[in-house]
Amino acid sequence: MCGIAGFVDFKSQSTAEILTQMSCALAHRGPDGEGNYYNRTNSAIIGLGHRRLSIIDLSSAANQPMHYEGLHLIFNGEIYNYQEIRQKLTGLGHVFTTHSDSEVILHSWKEWGEKCIDQWKGMFAISMYDEHSNELICIRDRGGVKPFFYYWKEGLFLFSSELKAMLAHPGFETEINPEAVASFLQYGYVSSPNCIYSDAHKLPPGHMLRLNLETRVP
Repeated sequence: MCGIAGFVDFKSQSTAEILTQMSCALAHRGPDGEGNYYNRTNSAIIGLGHRRLSIIDLSSAANQPMHYEGLHLIFNGEIYNYQEIRQKLTGLGHVFTTHSDSEVILHSWKEWGEKCIDQWKGMFAISMYDEHSNELICIRDRGGVKPFFYYWKEGLFLFSSELKAMLAHPGFETEINPEAVASFLQYGYVSSPNCIYSDAHKLPPGHMLRLNLETRVP
């Protein structure tokens, strides 16, 4: 289990310290390492935070965020068939520096784009910033094993493995969602894609969200 959190702030008010606070809220999910990517672009401020639980490649070379040719990745989960995909990519000329499935995600996206998702067998919640297309890409596994929450309001996009990380951002407004309360009272849980807070959602299983930083359209 790892933890991911981050933001796209079109108002450019989010700081590196805020990103660290969001990541720290997920420290229990990843005791083996931590890392942040913070970048101020012409469109917005990007923040990607990661808490790592080492499973496959235990070396520091596999720490996240991981970067490859303009792609910046944070990833929670496991790609079970990553070695098979890695062999395909090696045959196409790709060179790897780690033994991690995270690096395979980056290279497969670079080679095949979103079609690579069809090859991934596993459980995963992924967030990746692509400098070339200037977009944030968020992906959740088909079974919805790994959690992915996001918040979108007035130029601020937040995401995380747990709601508590988004609550660590001062721009998150804790307005209760009345529909979510009704769902909880009737069924004993908040039905997807709603969350207990307004403007916060669960990314449905098997879905991808792409936020274009130029058009600001998710």
